[in-house]
Amino acid sequence: MELEYLEPKTVEEAVSLLKKYDGKAKMIAGGTDLMVQMRDGKISPEFVLDIGGIIGLDAIHYDNRQGLTIGAMASIRSLEKSPILHEHYPILAQAASQLGSVAIRNVGTIGGNICNASPSAETAPALLALSASARIAGPDGVRSVLLEDFFLGPGQTVLGPAELLIEIIVSPPAPETKGVYLKHGHRGTIDLAMVGVAAVVQFSEDNQTCWVVKIGLGAVAPTPIRARTAEEVIKGKKLDQSIIERCAEEAGGDTCCISDVRCCDEYREEMIKVFVRRALCSLNV
Repeated sequence: MELEYLEPKTVEEAVSLLKKYDGKAKMIAGGTDLMVQMRDGKISPEFVLDIGGIIGLDAIHYDNRQGLTIGAMASIRSLEKSPILHEHYPILAQAASQLGSVAIRNVGTIGGNICNASPSAETAPALLALSASARIAGPDGVRSVLLEDFFLGPGQTVLGPAELLIEIIVSPPAPETKGVYLKHGHRGTIDLAMVGVAAVVQFSEDNQTCWVVKIGLGAVAPTPIRARTAEEVIKGKKLDQSIIERCAEEAGGDTCCISDVRCCDEYREEMIKVFVRRALCSLNV
């Protein structure tokens, strides 16, 4: 069957086409995931919708009251280099810099990275730790979903057959907030993560107490997840070495790790402890 290529010019047109072709169409953003899946015969859409021509869908905008808005078509490289992110959300720029090669980051988009729903999606742990939301357009209008509720399983999301992700929303950062993203892979950024850890901590004014703690984990479970039990270990306490050790142990022991071609579940469990420990120690300065 011959593949038909379509170029919607608005979000509304894209939604209309998705509804019209009812599961027979796939959207293409950067194509770094879709083209590989098509090449390998994992998917065979009859229609490909290129949303790259939708004006404004690649924008990165910040407002002191509303926070950060990232269009789904924003490239990973643009996140890595964004002055807005470096000033207000350096953890997200850091996570973007860990995704593949520069060539991949130039083409790949945040929307594609999220909607592909890989457990190792590089931007997901940082966005989870930032309590990000996804804005989704569909036949019934626009709805918002917390990103931690967006992922249902490997390659599965809450998106309906006629819906598309249009924006990622992050609230303004609270005062005295620090964050870090650490990735563990065989060959650094070029490989998919075996473990990805993002930690965001809001400290008290005297830097002694952790008021808010959020830890995002990637590549360790069927979906990117929050380490909520580990977060509770730190909340309201001073970030000293004993608390860090307790949190790391909780994060490793409280996660049902997956095994795949990159490493086994036992190894992942130990590496969660190592990288949660490293992440929190790096913030305790």
